[in-house]
Amino acid sequence: MTFIRNMNRRAVLRTGGAMALGTLAAPTILRAQEGPIVLGHLTPRTGFLGPLGDYAVMGVDLAVEHINAEGGIMGRDLQVLKEDSVNPQTASTKAERMIERDGVAAITGEISSASTLAIGQVAERTGTVFVNTGGNSDTLRGSDCKRHMFHVETQNAMYLNGEGLHFLNADLVEGKKWYLPTADYAFGHDLLNGARAFLDRNGGEIVGDDLVATDATDFSAIMLKIRSAQPDVVALNLAGTQITGFLKQYGEFGLDYPIGGFGFDTQSAWAAGPQNFSGTWPSVWNHLIDTEESQAFAKAFADKYGKPPENQAWSDYTALRIMAKAMTEIGGTDADALIEYLESGATFDLMKSRPGYFNPDSHQLLQDIYAITALPEAEVENEWDIFTTSGPVLGADQPLEVLIEDAVGGTCTFAA
Repeated sequence: MTFIRNMNRRAVLRTGGAMALGTLAAPTILRAQEGPIVLGHLTPRTGFLGPLGDYAVMGVDLAVEHINAEGGIMGRDLQVLKEDSVNPQTASTKAERMIERDGVAAITGEISSASTLAIGQVAERTGTVFVNTGGNSDTLRGSDCKRHMFHVETQNAMYLNGEGLHFLNADLVEGKKWYLPTADYAFGHDLLNGARAFLDRNGGEIVGDDLVATDATDFSAIMLKIRSAQPDVVALNLAGTQITGFLKQYGEFGLDYPIGGFGFDTQSAWAAGPQNFSGTWPSVWNHLIDTEESQAFAKAFADKYGKPPENQAWSDYTALRIMAKAMTEIGGTDADALIEYLESGATFDLMKSRPGYFNPDSHQLLQDIYAITALPEAEVENEWDIFTTSGPVLGADQPLEVLIEDAVGGTCTFAA
């Protein structure tokens, strides 16, 4: 049974569908006689984050299609200018050009934490709202925070606290030895600092924490060091194609120490394949989450692209949905009014079991997160459903603020 058949079968069993997607079949509403509202979107389309960037663009295109089918924003079509951010310097240049030359009302996107900071600096200087959809660094919500920068993507502390509950419940922390291969850039450094603090608080021991170049493809030296260290847990602080390559070589070396990580994208699992993917990992969203909204979105995405949405597609889609709602609520695109609205405690449908809202002190979108666990290869039925998903890692009675406790990125102070 293929994924597409599964999705279609699930969809017909549901009624109503997602509130955010509920008007997809409705007639197009007549537009006001004004030009489109133009936003900018920057994300890496090349390099080790390129596969995630491809999903980001798919999510943006689907969001634009859905929003405009529902009448646009205040009766005006939404248009998004999309560019490859490449690296921090290029991202900064392109963000400034989008704002100064193209006159975009806001910018969304990015995956690299370093490029996120570069775009955030331009947004702050020009007074333009920027919604980060992929940069995880706690520092972006801490000492490097910006009044004009908001974060749909979960920060590292949220993944650490969420996945940490799994490791604690599995008795894999206190008195246990950990090996932490870490991406050698802002995201990885930040995540490693958080992992060190988590293990220190809970009695774990680090026996290795190698820094890995973002363009690395050969992990054999690290595999030999892991074999020698004999850890109880191997936890990856890697990103993008690094994770895929590591998982493949981990299997090739026959290593069987429990593996997981404090940051993950489902693209890495799919690229590794069921024969190589293993362990339990944090997930901001995945296509198996069993809510009407998530299943309606997954079906719409699969109908358009022939495959399920990756969590990066969800993040970029969601960011545009949030901006469309915010602009509609304030009746315009004024940056100060947008900031005031997003800081107000307004809630947003995130296709999960409860809505999310932005923390006014850091501009992090507070939301439920999940854990995914690899299926044994013999139980895998197709190339996409190669893991199971938990429900929300927090209980329904636990406040979402629990997930940002003990963040290591410093204190956020917004410039006046």
